Amino acid sequence: MQPRSILDFFLKHVEERPTDTAALEKKHGAYQQVTWQSLWERASQVSAGLVALGIESADHVCILSNTRLDWCVIDIGVLAAGAVTIPIYPSNLSDECAYIIENSGARVIFTEDAAQTQKILEAKERLEAQLIAVVQMTGTPPTEDPWVKSFSDFTEAAGEQHHAALSGRRETLNREAILTIIYTSGTTGRPKGVVLTHGNMLYEAEVIHEQDVVRTDDVQLIFLPMAHVFAKLLEVAWFGTGHVLAFAENINTLKQNLAEVRPTLMAAVPRVFEKFYAAVLEKGGTLPAAPSGGDKIKHQLFQRALNLSRRNGALEEQGEALGLVDAIQFTALKRLVFSKIGAGIMASLGGRMRIMVSGGAPLSKTIAWFFRDAGITILEGYGMTETAAATTVNLPHANVIGTVGPAVPGTRVRIAEDGEILVKGPGIMREYWRNPEATAETIDPDGWLRTGDIGEIDPRTSALRITDRKKDIIITAGGKNVAPQKIENLVKTHNLISQCVVHGDKRKFLSALVTLDVEQLHAFAEGTGLSGDADALRSSPAITEAVAKVIEAANRELASYETIKKYEILGTDFSIETGELTAKLSVKRKVVNSKYGHIFDSFYSEKI
Repeated sequence: MQPRSILDFFLKHVEERPTDTAALEKKHGAYQQVTWQSLWERASQVSAGLVALGIESADHVCILSNTRLDWCVIDIGVLAAGAVTIPIYPSNLSDECAYIIENSGARVIFTEDAAQTQKILEAKERLEAQLIAVVQMTGTPPTEDPWVKSFSDFTEAAGEQHHAALSGRRETLNREAILTIIYTSGTTGRPKGVVLTHGNMLYEAEVIHEQDVVRTDDVQLIFLPMAHVFAKLLEVAWFGTGHVLAFAENINTLKQNLAEVRPTLMAAVPRVFEKFYAAVLEKGGTLPAAPSGGDKIKHQLFQRALNLSRRNGALEEQGEALGLVDAIQFTALKRLVFSKIGAGIMASLGGRMRIMVSGGAPLSKTIAWFFRDAGITILEGYGMTETAAATTVNLPHANVIGTVGPAVPGTRVRIAEDGEILVKGPGIMREYWRNPEATAETIDPDGWLRTGDIGEIDPRTSALRITDRKKDIIITAGGKNVAPQKIENLVKTHNLISQCVVHGDKRKFLSALVTLDVEQLHAFAEGTGLSGDADALRSSPAITEAVAKVIEAANRELASYETIKKYEILGTDFSIETGELTAKLSVKRKVVNSKYGHIFDSFYSEKI
């Protein structure tokens, strides 16, 4: 029988394999196995607690927490109560949290700890007429206000009558019912609530299973924020296939958790793969040290392998191939260099990694070719919150690097006259919550969703290639259209560079701001005999020269009108806390342009 809701997906495993391992949760210094039955018992306590608070079917419940198993337990509990989950990024400020609570009409919010609870308390006057309660998931609440409840008090308030009241709630769920409202993090202005139904996400999970991206015997490590649609898709895929989902403690413990869990599957944003790539470059001797003897030969072989990987990938993209001599050299270097690189990366990933999936932002082709040549599969996909995540995806047997793959079965993709990508299919959102004007602007009368991304479809493979965001396209004073992400990715492939933002709309040339990776900065210093703190190192002649070489190398691969003519190295990196990055680590271009506008303006005040 076809599942009617995401809860049906989950309960199938509870009924058919209750004692099998569903999840791995780090507790008391070690990962503990959690069975499907145990997961359901914990979730049922949440459901009954919500009923005791007065939550009805179709009511809205917020979760303000980092990614952890408790997040999913509460999410299942909300589902079983017939309600709708509204996730909030844990990095959001008090005012941002209050806006989402107000706009969504949420009646209860779960907060991870006292720090998150405090954000809600700061907005109590705005929220207390609407919110029944604030339930803190861990620790002791920072107040004795009865409006805020500890998790134990919340669950202990549920009696047999509240558990009994749940019996009919499952029947209120169907494919047309709202599953979640995910507020897009956005780069400017108030976020919009994307309404996704059970049918939207059932379709996505069924497609993923059908395409064999995720298998029942997989062990997946998750660390992406659950407030993001990419992580929501991973959760739903978990319910669909019944594989084991392991929860990383946080992004900073990822290396340790990989060794402990030894996953077969991991999904991440490109920044994570950039970090792995940078670490390999550091070990491979690309820092401008002065190797000698055997080290010099290794250094030269490593550099030659990297160069041939990039050249081979670029030719492959054009339907061409390396010449005979280069092809022979590349084959030898794969065995001598890339096999060792691949073994090292695989060991750092736990030794069992089958597939990694990249999404949320464009992955540099150089990095994708590098991993591919090292024998490690990264599948790049594309989607939006408004398309329930997976719209297109590359597959293991047909991984076209430089593209995000063909449309998933049942979804149609076409390119508008102005180059914008249009999407139609079962994953398209129902609407923007309480925003019919924005809904009408985004979805046309025929059901085609305007993505705001610019792209093209490869006629040979039907794979979609993303070239830039429609609003990010730079039109220079000379009338040239420039895609900044292409240029930025060329610069960011160097391990010393953390971020690059290209500027130049209506300007006579392009300029850029560059930030440095602090870890790689110190590694560079060690390799060149420099000393001092990060601030001193950033302004040192050696660093200035190294960055100049990176910019020069990128410029050699660009048309003259695409080259960076002026740039500045910033004193600090971008971050979520300082406002330049979204929660999924994408650069807020408008914020950067505004915050550092005086620097950009200075580039154009003099002739170059």
